[in-house]
Amino acid sequence: MFSLSGKSAVVTGAGSGIGQAIALALAKQGASVNVLEINDEAAGETVEQIRSTGGQAEATACDVADHSQVQDIFNKLGSDRGGLDCLVNNAGIAHVGNITNTSEEDFDRVMNVNLKGVFNCLKGGVKLMLESGGGAIVNIASTVATMAINDRLAYSTSKGGVLAMTYSVAKDHLPDNIRCNAILPGRIHTPFVDGFIAKNYPDNQEEMFRKLSDYQPIGRMGKPEEIAAMAVFLCSDEASFITGAPFPVDGGTLYVR
Repeated sequence: MFSLSGKSAVVTGAGSGIGQAIALALAKQGASVNVLEINDEAAGETVEQIRSTGGQAEATACDVADHSQVQDIFNKLGSDRGGLDCLVNNAGIAHVGNITNTSEEDFDRVMNVNLKGVFNCLKGGVKLMLESGGGAIVNIASTVATMAINDRLAYSTSKGGVLAMTYSVAKDHLPDNIRCNAILPGRIHTPFVDGFIAKNYPDNQEEMFRKLSDYQPIGRMGKPEEIAAMAVFLCSDEASFITGAPFPVDGGTLYVR
């Protein structure tokens, strides 16, 4: 079950955290993974990890916010591999702020990466899937796409847009054997979280870590590997009857609070 043998996959932002865990998991299940990442060094580390266990992976330097660059990359992937089976749109950036203190520049920056970046990759990815007879798309949204937390105006807006695009692509491409779903992670323990705590709460890091963990009803933060497991499922043939759906992986945050 959940075999991805013979399938080609693209994972954006796979140099660390959730994206890296997804790339590793897809490769473990047999997919040939192309890591699209703005950080060359981080992309290389992910590819090295995959290859060290016998998996297939390549790295491609990519700024998902650059429309023409993204289309060129997907066109090349299409000519090199003859199509695309799985696309995971994970690349994104965080931002803390409300309507009064979020600058226009910061708002645009978050939208360009988190929302336009997904649009750009969907544009290239769907084109390839149409040529190769279908595929599976997984967009990484967030629980804040459907709920409110303090000081996440731009981030929440961008992730709400990602969820809306998920529904639209799923609807538009029902006849094309293209499935499109979204994962809504809760708070996941990544290096970013540790850095955020260290920077903003240097004098009470342990207390803040516990507070952030306790926010999830299940009593802890999630692990990147737990998001990756859902991504593998949604990319696999076992999920062939699922499209246009949001999947919270959030320790009960949305529905068990």
